[in-house]
Amino acid sequence: MRWTMSSDRVPEAWFNVVPTLPEPLQPPLHPGTRQPVTPDLLTPLFPMALIGQEVSAETYIDIPGEVLDILRLWRPTPLIRAQRLERALNTPARIYFKDESVSPAGSHKPNTAVPQAFYNKAEGVKRLTTETGAGQWGSALSYACSLFEMECKVYMVRASYQQKPYRRVMMETWGGEVVPSPVDQPDHPGSLGTAITDAVRDAVSREDSHYSLGSVLNHVLLHQTVIGLEAKEQLQLAGEERPDLVIGCCGGGSNFGGLAIPFVADSAVELLAVEPTSCPTLTEGKFDYDFGDSGGMTPLLAMYTLGHDFIPPSIHAGGLRYHGDAPIISNLVKAGRMRATAYSQGKVFEAAIQFARTQGPIPAPETAHAIRATIDEAIRAREEGRERVILFGYSGHGLLDLQAYDDYLGGKLEDA
Repeated sequence: MRWTMSSDRVPEAWFNVVPTLPEPLQPPLHPGTRQPVTPDLLTPLFPMALIGQEVSAETYIDIPGEVLDILRLWRPTPLIRAQRLERALNTPARIYFKDESVSPAGSHKPNTAVPQAFYNKAEGVKRLTTETGAGQWGSALSYACSLFEMECKVYMVRASYQQKPYRRVMMETWGGEVVPSPVDQPDHPGSLGTAITDAVRDAVSREDSHYSLGSVLNHVLLHQTVIGLEAKEQLQLAGEERPDLVIGCCGGGSNFGGLAIPFVADSAVELLAVEPTSCPTLTEGKFDYDFGDSGGMTPLLAMYTLGHDFIPPSIHAGGLRYHGDAPIISNLVKAGRMRATAYSQGKVFEAAIQFARTQGPIPAPETAHAIRATIDEAIRAREEGRERVILFGYSGHGLLDLQAYDDYLGGKLEDA
């Protein structure tokens, strides 16, 4: 069963959770002075509109009409009930997923790539630099830049650059220039931290360029709230008062935050972030100030972190490989409003296969983390004999991740 809405139902304002967080966010700190960052210090990297959204105390922020016109090319995305999976699990739980794989780039990432490109273009910026891990974000920003006739330079984690060549082809098809990172260490497998350093160093060296980030920052999670806002309305259409549990994969936090944040105020809704055991930021990291990049060029953020010099194992194929988490997500986990769990990639791909063989679509490895937790929670509902409404984020398709599926099916995918 599928619930769709017409394009005029795309939310016209983003929801900003910052004013209602359990505790105020701690301010970002300057990497040199360790003093709170002022907006003027961010102007070499971001346009003033995004800086304003980063620190806004407004609960709702209007979406520009030109951005809405583009989002309406694929939004609202469908809400789908996974009835075949329910039957396979023999569970009384009702499982729904919000399908973000229908965007042009195949994931949730264009929800923020489009407004980021729009605001930069409006300020006269001609070129954006960024990092990407598995390639989802780099693909989305390359797509967005093509819409606004801007250049896009993508620094891709070297291990992923080698493992996922077709994501590079996607970026190049939309006009993006893609290079493996770190650029000055050709034998290094790379990390999102090193790729961020490369992208920031590039952006600040040119007057025509800004830097763009696909997760972590407040304005990124703000843009993604279209997911949860639509899902709330679609669940009502499906006859559900609310979900009992909202589940999302979590690397930097944009996908999970976009789905979960609109439900934060409802204490009856449980929120569960799912991460890989090979990059267990929320479950094993510490809450502290840390750099967003490996080179120490970015402001320090108060977040759960594994340390900015963390390098994920190159055998990890499931994405979600950032060393830290969004300050908003970290704030909510620290306050007990969200909880987190972690899975090995063997268990994650096992769930992905079960989903594909029941529902049909092949999920992105990142999405499969949410599916793993959903299956386990549905089994728990069966064992406890109680109905539950579970909503999870289907954040992307896995059609360009088939090498990892081949490795799993062939018994070659190691648990990192």
